[in-house]
Amino acid sequence: MASSLLRNPTLSSSPSLPTFSSTITTTTPLSFRFPPSPHHHHRRSSSASLRLSCSISDPPPPLPRDGEQSPGATLTSKEKLDIARQLAKLGVDIIEAGFPAASKDDFEAVKTISETVGNAVDENGYVPVICGLSRCNKKDIQTAWEAVRYAKRPRIHTFIATSDIHLEYKLKKSRQEVIEIARSMVRFARSLGCDDVEFSPEDAGRSEREFLYEILGEVIKAGATTLNIPDTVGITLPSEFGQLIADLKANTPGIENVVISTHCQNDLGLSTANTLSGAHAGARQVEVTINGIGERAGNASLEEVVMAIKCRGDHVLGGLFTGIDTRHIVMTSKMVEDYTGMQTQPHKAIVGANAFAHESGIHQDGMLKHKGTYEIICPEEIGLERSNDAGIVLGKLSGRHALKDRLTEVHINLIQTHTRYYHLLWEGDTNVLSHFLLFQLGYVLDDEQLSTIFWRFKSVAEQKKRVTDADIIALVSDEVFQPEALWKLLDIQITCGTLGLSTATVKLADADGKEHCACSMGTGPVDSAYKAVDLIVKEPATLLEYSMNAVTEGIDAIATTRVLVRGNNTYTSTNAITGEEVLRTFSGTGAGMDIVVSSVKAYVGALNKMLDFKEKSPKKVPSRNTKVTA
Repeated sequence: MASSLLRNPTLSSSPSLPTFSSTITTTTPLSFRFPPSPHHHHRRSSSASLRLSCSISDPPPPLPRDGEQSPGATLTSKEKLDIARQLAKLGVDIIEAGFPAASKDDFEAVKTISETVGNAVDENGYVPVICGLSRCNKKDIQTAWEAVRYAKRPRIHTFIATSDIHLEYKLKKSRQEVIEIARSMVRFARSLGCDDVEFSPEDAGRSEREFLYEILGEVIKAGATTLNIPDTVGITLPSEFGQLIADLKANTPGIENVVISTHCQNDLGLSTANTLSGAHAGARQVEVTINGIGERAGNASLEEVVMAIKCRGDHVLGGLFTGIDTRHIVMTSKMVEDYTGMQTQPHKAIVGANAFAHESGIHQDGMLKHKGTYEIICPEEIGLERSNDAGIVLGKLSGRHALKDRLTEVHINLIQTHTRYYHLLWEGDTNVLSHFLLFQLGYVLDDEQLSTIFWRFKSVAEQKKRVTDADIIALVSDEVFQPEALWKLLDIQITCGTLGLSTATVKLADADGKEHCACSMGTGPVDSAYKAVDLIVKEPATLLEYSMNAVTEGIDAIATTRVLVRGNNTYTSTNAITGEEVLRTFSGTGAGMDIVVSSVKAYVGALNKMLDFKEKSPKKVPSRNTKVTA
């Protein structure tokens, strides 16, 4: 989850509070900011900077904090670190790196992020706040502090429910008991040496106002520096949530000395609207997630909130702006998509595959005359490289104008781009590839990764007449986003068709480099190949989901495959709140011109994640129910 802070001289927090780069909060524990620009330097005096908080991994229900809590999404420690680094590139203000008390692995991931990303100060002095989530009990808070204390700007975020339904059925406590717990635990967090403590009244959207004023006033006295107001079940309408923020701002004692934050769920599809309404009403931090993923229907989407403020902040939202470098949005979205295995729907706002595509003849004609006719955002602003300048998709609704323009564009690309740029790659100039990946796509690769991608590029170039930017992005993603290799695909041979059963021969290398070969039959080429892999790995797994997409148009397109697998009953994790055992699922991705090779790489990748989880999981001990006490 990421958080972002808004600034406005008329709505500013106390000068004694630490300053933050302008950003917006996201439900992936991260924060981001825009790099300095003339646009920001010339803001009028009433403009306000919004701080964003983004979560890398959700804690257990009922208070999701990142996309990992989404069904089917699991992240390794390495993947969480990669995402945290990417969030820092975005300029997110606060990275809520996880729930340290949930597991040993989550603790180590948050600690690693604190030690690395939390100490990486850029040339402008920016370094994100690293935040750990905790319930209102001493053990959680102590564990969170031990994980984040190594960061230059550590934060503890603690929460307890305040709605009547939660008090009666979940906590079984009175309002006064909850106030005392909240007050004492915020005080305890400050006593550890943590000067930045965030407090959330869970299910604030359904909590009684007078009770909220009282408990928030008490935690402010105890030392809370940020008050996060969650619409935990996504029940409020934008007008209601904005009024809630305004009422808290007007009636909570001492609130002028702290930052108000929002955390909106998307159960009714209103999370982005509610977040914007809360920011307009005075919140200066917002919590969001990349691609809007999260528990149930997800959370407020970072990319939607950021671009809405960029487009309408001056004119409608009273001068709000963020510090997010929007050029990294597409790259961050793709990283989260690949790591979690959760594919973004094509019509998803900002980052969906169709968000900047135009097939209607009327729209195409307008786009070819002036892009502003049907696009309110330039795709380059979010780091999107389109295969054609106007985003024209040829289909049954396309007109002659679009077809003529595409033919001309393809001809120019074949002559100029292929000759000037790809010819240099073909001649072996890896410096060109490195420059392209860094400055155009945002990828930073080591020499070994660059060499691997280069030779894969040449292999593709031998088979395709035209290699596009999208092809290279697919190859890079397949290299960068793969998990640590316990097993690696070496060779595969398939026999299939209508004359007999499909047969696959697969050769894998283990972590020591030893080669293993197996042969199997199946109902099709992918089925037989997966069965051959199972014979080698000898670790039962159930394939839950399988999807494949072509990166570009054409019969010679690179295929990207995504799979989701579930292991046997030994692959479980414990819900830190309910204590229930939950079966873990693991995702994998693969890319290649051969769809079977792409499919096997994805399957092996998922198995690698599963086996890595097994190796790092501590031996199970009998669980004991714990009470939330002061």
